[in-house]
Amino acid sequence: MEAKKIILQFICPDKAGVLSAATQFLFKRNAFMTEVSSFSDNDTKKFFSRIAFENEDGSSFNINDLEKEFSTELKEFNIDGRFFDAEQPCKAIIAVSKVGHCLNDLLHRWKIGSLPIDIKGVISNHETSKDIVEWNNIPFHYLPISPDTKSEQEQSFKEIYQNSGSELLVLARYMQILSSDFLNELDGQCINIHHSFLPGFKGAKPYHQAHERGVKIIGATAHYVTDDLDEGPIIEQDILRVDHGASPESMQESGYDIESAVLLRAVRLYAERRILLNGLKTVVFN
Repeated sequence: MEAKKIILQFICPDKAGVLSAATQFLFKRNAFMTEVSSFSDNDTKKFFSRIAFENEDGSSFNINDLEKEFSTELKEFNIDGRFFDAEQPCKAIIAVSKVGHCLNDLLHRWKIGSLPIDIKGVISNHETSKDIVEWNNIPFHYLPISPDTKSEQEQSFKEIYQNSGSELLVLARYMQILSSDFLNELDGQCINIHHSFLPGFKGAKPYHQAHERGVKIIGATAHYVTDDLDEGPIIEQDILRVDHGASPESMQESGYDIESAVLLRAVRLYAERRILLNGLKTVVFN
């Protein structure tokens, strides 16, 4: 596959000389590096890096060749690296239930070209968002679910995702718990928005729970989805201060704005290849 602008992501054991070796590898191929970010984690003894580059003469690189040569020439560093076409939007499926504020914001940003994703479809267990999705000429997949049909519904869900060629599943307030079997095939590909600073206020009516506890800060968390409910590695968070005069309804309205903004930032970070998994945490190159 040919590409003119490329992003390299890699993780490896922390070892002297690895960044120099990576940049020298690119330099020998006439790469002009436009961004170089790196992080050395003293806790895990791992090294993380993201490098954006293009050819000095404007010609294309062959990504498959780069990956093979990179793996061979830097074998001593035991590098896990991937090259991405920086100009190719990230293919994504969005899942939503009834509440559509996060979906609507993603659709708007995608529509005006400010979000580098290619939305291949929207999946929902309700038909609430059908009109706005189809108005945007995006396939809408209505997959109702009940305790008796969960397995069949997830199989249909999985087939839609796989057949779309997507590499990112965005749970934009999709209020269903995905099974372990489903998630096992989506390691590092599924992002959720949670309506609080994790792990607080799980379940139904989070803003009512927060109001009853008299919280002074509300927030939202975007995180990777894992088998542990709402406990996956955190990507992005934000907060808003509230006082004793706030009602559950006003908190919810403000919370919706925060949720939309946090999920948008997380999806953009993913699409721009700025997130690297580091065990239970993430390394995010803003």
